Amino acid sequence: MRAAQLRTPRRGPELVEVPVPEPGWGQVLLAMTAVGLCHSDFLLLDTPLGMLRRMGIPVPLTLGHEPVGTVAALGAGVHGLREGDAVAVYGPRGCGACRRCAGGAENLCPRSASLGIAPPGLGAPGGLAEYMLVDSARHLVPLGGLDPVQAAPLTDAGLSAYHAVRRSLPKLVAGSTAVVIGIGGLGHLAVQLLRVLTAARVVALDVSEAKRQLAAELGAYTTLMSDEAAAPRIRELTDGAGADVVLDFVGTPQTVGLAGACVGIGGDVTIAGVGRGALPVGFDTPAYGVSVAGTYWGTRTDLVEVLELARSGLLTSRVRTFALDEVPEAYEMLRQGLVTGRAVVLPAR
Repeated sequence: MRAAQLRTPRRGPELVEVPVPEPGWGQVLLAMTAVGLCHSDFLLLDTPLGMLRRMGIPVPLTLGHEPVGTVAALGAGVHGLREGDAVAVYGPRGCGACRRCAGGAENLCPRSASLGIAPPGLGAPGGLAEYMLVDSARHLVPLGGLDPVQAAPLTDAGLSAYHAVRRSLPKLVAGSTAVVIGIGGLGHLAVQLLRVLTAARVVALDVSEAKRQLAAELGAYTTLMSDEAAAPRIRELTDGAGADVVLDFVGTPQTVGLAGACVGIGGDVTIAGVGRGALPVGFDTPAYGVSVAGTYWGTRTDLVEVLELARSGLLTSRVRTFALDEVPEAYEMLRQGLVTGRAVVLPAR
């Protein structure tokens, strides 16, 4: 089968032929229908080989951590699934036995790193191939008629955005202000989630005019250039109080600093972007009573709920599709900021 793999760090993904995996006990083989691409893949693609090895990342590695497919074959001991079932893959991987995993929060498993357990596409073989092997049926969520192209970005971009918004729901009341930094794959879904789930006024920030226009189309109250003038403008919009919630889907030092500058007293800052930024926290930094958190994907229950929102027509992924042999081009467009919404690869096309 064809697969897009990380083989030579800092040279981009390569298309290769690899054997079709066979499902063993408890495993499920999927024929891939749609796979979203993510900026976090560049954390692997741009990392030197020696560092990848120290991180425990195997090379070559099939990429793709937003996979959707149909059941092609079942290993012994698998129940509740049939060949042909359309499913989304829940990406985080935990031990499956600890308190966090038992509650569906494999994204917060404290044992996965020590056990060498890694998510597909980020340490284990991912979905950018014609077939993908899933270790357990517990990682699969039925699509229930949802378009696979719509569903693929929801397995990470939608899941992560939903998890970030849910953290701050008590503060997103009528009269509140929520700031979304970065209207990319995650941010454009976050704007929709805020509009659907809360009464907050949504302010969207991005350096791209096209992405600010997308945010406006999706219901943002105001869109602003993401620069040093944004924080004072947000203070003006909130009568000096600042934002109640700031969701940073970029995570660079610049955007994290912006998040700290525009959040108000008692507010929340959630950093979901992977740009290596960090926000200092102290007695009155960034402001009194501010809660600052990082986030990593979401729970299995979160994914079920995100897919239900999409089936109900309340959440729509803006996508641009690519064939499997166009993966190198798609990643380059993503790197240059030329994809509005999410890039989705159709391996069977």
